[in-house]
Amino acid sequence: MSAEARITELGLVLPDVPAPLASYVTFVQTGDLAYTSGHGPLRPDGTWVVGRVGDDLDIDEAVEAARLTGLGLLSTLRHHLGSLDRVARVVKVLGMVNAVAEFTRHPTVIDGCSDLFVDVFGEAGRHARSAVGVGSLPMNIPVEIEAIVEVR
Repeated sequence: MSAEARITELGLVLPDVPAPLASYVTFVQTGDLAYTSGHGPLRPDGTWVVGRVGDDLDIDEAVEAARLTGLGLLSTLRHHLGSLDRVARVVKVLGMVNAVAEFTRHPTVIDGCSDLFVDVFGEAGRHARSAVGVGSLPMNIPVEIEAIVEVR
């Protein structure tokens, strides 16, 4: 099944394409690889999920923030590629989690995005990944995620 058909089948609504917050672009393609800039958890109403995991947000809220971030990444990819069906494979995901020092479940948080990619792209959505904890993120968002995809 195509990625676009899966989006419909899953009832997913992709948000508006997020605008860059500074002097960079959100998408660059070179050859058959496309790179996204880091995205954060933007709600459908245009507000950001904010807070530190382990302090302001619990693990379930953080996983949902990562899923929202994944939806934003899909929106950017669709906008620039014309269709998510042009994604041949998700190659790599880097997820950063704004968390208290004692928090150690960073991979579980980023699963919110990774699982979404597998739901949408099937086996082609399985990717190499890094999930790291950081002391802060812009605007106090709980997660920032970037992706590299192979394009057909």
